[in-house]
Amino acid sequence: MVRLLNILAIAALIGSAIYAYTIKYETIFHAETIVKLQHEIKWEQDKIGMLRAEWAHLTRPERIQALADRFLDLQTVSLNQIVKPESLPGKAQRGDEIGQKLEALGLGAPTNSPANGSIIDPAASSTPAR
Repeated sequence: MVRLLNILAIAALIGSAIYAYTIKYETIFHAETIVKLQHEIKWEQDKIGMLRAEWAHLTRPERIQALADRFLDLQTVSLNQIVKPESLPGKAQRGDEIGQKLEALGLGAPTNSPANGSIIDPAASSTPAR
């Protein structure tokens, strides 16, 4: 009987050691995976920064102006080209379209409201007093 308990104790000890080492190596594996992912995130952030720098380089106003001068046949703006919005052809005067629709429906008249907004007629109220 004592031998059987000793054998069971040794088996339990070996089993717990195997379980502990399994957890230890899984933890190490996951820690290495986390470090690897952190390096990949840092690499992607650096790549994004480099792309932003390239975009800023490509969209510089002096570079775009040089390209426009080279490939587009643009004329300079003269003072006689600047006009008021009223003198543009095809532009109708726009007014208060919502107000015009309300007046057409007969809702354009001012409403009768009390002089003081805090005065409420209890007789006109539809809710019973408590």
